[in-house]
Amino acid sequence: MIRRGRLTVAGLSVALACASLAGAQQIWISGRVSERVATIEDFDGQFLYCRGIFNGGWRTDYPGADNNFSIRLAELTRIPVKFDPNRQPHHVVVRLDDPVLFHCPMVFMENVESLRGFSEEEATNLRNYLVKGGFLWVDDFWGSNAWANWEDHISSVLPPSEFPIFDLPISHPIMHTVFDVKEFLQVPNINFWYRSGGSVSERGYDSAEVHYRGIQNSRGHLMVLTTHNTDVSDTWEREGAAEEYFNRFSPRGYAIGVNVVVYALTH
Repeated sequence: MIRRGRLTVAGLSVALACASLAGAQQIWISGRVSERVATIEDFDGQFLYCRGIFNGGWRTDYPGADNNFSIRLAELTRIPVKFDPNRQPHHVVVRLDDPVLFHCPMVFMENVESLRGFSEEEATNLRNYLVKGGFLWVDDFWGSNAWANWEDHISSVLPPSEFPIFDLPISHPIMHTVFDVKEFLQVPNINFWYRSGGSVSERGYDSAEVHYRGIQNSRGHLMVLTTHNTDVSDTWEREGAAEEYFNRFSPRGYAIGVNVVVYALTH
């Protein structure tokens, strides 16, 4: 399923630049697409990027992150990623209260600072999905208020008395599953980066420290990864927007993404 051996991040930018596009897959740069809400027919055992729909701004980095990460995952690993007949990745959005959630290999959510809470049905369904082996990655939310909002709402899904949130050490296996990641990446969205002259903290002092945090099950395996005060998904969405941004952030962003997916699929 994965390429043999643990790899370093150095040289990944060359691998990404030289990756074959003979199959006609196209890196997304701009434009909107129709949202494809997941149905049971979408799932056939291949990897499918599932983006969780919630009451808030769930469309952040959509569809570029979903499309581009799926392409690169197929290029960098042997994971069978699902493609449509036009050779573009088949990615879906999924309601958190929908039983089809249980067919998702993992779920991605972004911008949860805009989350206005989970319904009872969403909380129950998401909790059951996670404790039965599912995996959730939450990315791109900034500042102390955003963290407090997320911590409050995820507590209705996974009570902290049973499922405490903890800070991941850089030695955690999820950071070394395929690529040997040696530091927690803090990356801003591309527009902020250019507008600020190269700053990586979108909320100034209130987001200066990046947090990679987790919630694990009773066996010690992660169920939830939160990357707070960083926008890893923008390294995928914007890889075709500017060479300077790509070189600075995208190889490390893809290395982290591949590590997370492989960990989620093998634990």
